[in-house]
Amino acid sequence: MDSSPTLPTTMRTSVLLKQQELTIEDRPVPTAGAGEVLVEVAAVGVCGSDVHYYREGRIGDFIVDAPLVLGHELSGTIVGVGVDVDPARIGERVAVEPQRPCRLCRECRAGRYNLCSKMEFYATPPIDGAFCGYVTIQTEFAHAIPDSVSFEAAALLEPLSVAIASIRKAQIVPGSSILIAGAGPIGIITAQTARAFGASEIIVSDLIAAKRERALKFGATRVIDPVAEDPATLNLDVNAFIDASGSARAVDSGIRSVRPAGTVVLVGLGIPEMILPVSHIQNLEITVTGIFRYVDTWPTAIHLVASGQVDLDSLVTGKFDLEHVAEALDSDRNDDSLKSIVYPN
Repeated sequence: MDSSPTLPTTMRTSVLLKQQELTIEDRPVPTAGAGEVLVEVAAVGVCGSDVHYYREGRIGDFIVDAPLVLGHELSGTIVGVGVDVDPARIGERVAVEPQRPCRLCRECRAGRYNLCSKMEFYATPPIDGAFCGYVTIQTEFAHAIPDSVSFEAAALLEPLSVAIASIRKAQIVPGSSILIAGAGPIGIITAQTARAFGASEIIVSDLIAAKRERALKFGATRVIDPVAEDPATLNLDVNAFIDASGSARAVDSGIRSVRPAGTVVLVGLGIPEMILPVSHIQNLEITVTGIFRYVDTWPTAIHLVASGQVDLDSLVTGKFDLEHVAEALDSDRNDDSLKSIVYPN
């Protein structure tokens, strides 16, 4: 491997031992294999999935049954390369797309690598994530970022990619109208992305007043308190509905807020099964679909941030070192918290 001679041999790593139990370990610095780069991690965003694994030890069929390193929203600097990678990449600032598809299965060959049955995704059992000093990734999934994009924003290109995938599925074009349920991180980033894609009406619903007010600062043209007003009764007639809440009630109301032939995209992590208004979906020919990660979104995400169309830096409300990962994971209990960043080095 062609790499800097000053690299350490070990790195400090935050390890989830079991529910709500973390420890710091010294682990070997990994070596970049063929076609891979070694990235010194600069910033890691805390995602809701990290929180689920920390508190509950599972998400659906993904169960933490062995020590696991959390964190999959990350950026850093390439400090080493493997065989078949241009050594000129050393020193590049990058945002990491945290997944390793097999490239050979039917879904990969069809361009749907997010649905690869052999996917190895950071911080998804049993694959370790990025709350550590260094990681490796295939060179094409280490996306170079301009100097104008901060490491914090580069880490948050991952949730922005979820928003881009959702907006593409929702078929948002200039002049579209959209309802988004949930003004947490994904909802706020999705509102900004909808604006960047040309949506003229961006309605955000949330139970918490402070979150609704924040949504207005990040692209929403209107906000709704779903307790005071059921969106389904407001004749919103939107082109698309994106659920970023995971609430069964929000999903039902959102479906009923979409115009005929509209689109519903389910993003939020909620209960595994819901009752849907099937007759309403059939009679209005509404398309209901889901989102599972993303495909080829980083170039678009980098452009949206570098051009100023999406602001990710302002979403950062908490900064933590590796010794305080537990506090970072619990920061969502504060309604004022939006995105927390962990700095492993």
